[in-house]
Amino acid sequence: MQPVARSLRRKPTVMSRLARFAWLPLCFVLVGCHIDMYDQPKYRPNRPSDFFEDGRSMRPPVENTVAMGSFEADSALFTGRLNGELAVELPMELTADLLERGQTRYDAFCAPCHGLAGDGNGVIAYRGPMEVPTLHSDRLRTVAIGYYFDVITNGVNRMYSYAHRIPPEDRWAVAAYVRALQLSQNVDADTLTAEERALLGGP
Repeated sequence: MQPVARSLRRKPTVMSRLARFAWLPLCFVLVGCHIDMYDQPKYRPNRPSDFFEDGRSMRPPVENTVAMGSFEADSALFTGRLNGELAVELPMELTADLLERGQTRYDAFCAPCHGLAGDGNGVIAYRGPMEVPTLHSDRLRTVAIGYYFDVITNGVNRMYSYAHRIPPEDRWAVAAYVRALQLSQNVDADTLTAEERALLGGP
């Protein structure tokens, strides 16, 4: 009986082996027949749209979006330094709006210690034993404007960093306002016109 049983066994052929795996491509074909996502309602680039008020299907970037590859983390705007040295000029245009923005940020974050006039007689300094230096000393009036950006960013002595509270653009606005505040408190009266002196109540 053993020889007979052995003779009945057949070795699997190549075709039989292929047949066993023939169902795999069939599964992929069946899955690929679903094109619902391809045929779903959508807008092509630059096509008009009645859904949005501006009539555009492509949405504008979110405010303060930075394009990839255009962010320069080591620029003067974000470090207050140029070629390793404190910046001596603003990295943006000096405008009345910039100074107004700087004043609002100064009044909110700096005036409690430094005072509205920058003389170091803020509310916190007045109530406590802490002595706050005036911003009108010869050293601070002649220091590079990047110094103020650096101090706001990193802090100095008892003053802690405001980097997480004041964004870089506003730090420069504060620095510009501090410089304007210094000029307003240390201007030479002889350089003023008669109209300007009259506005200040002088002769």
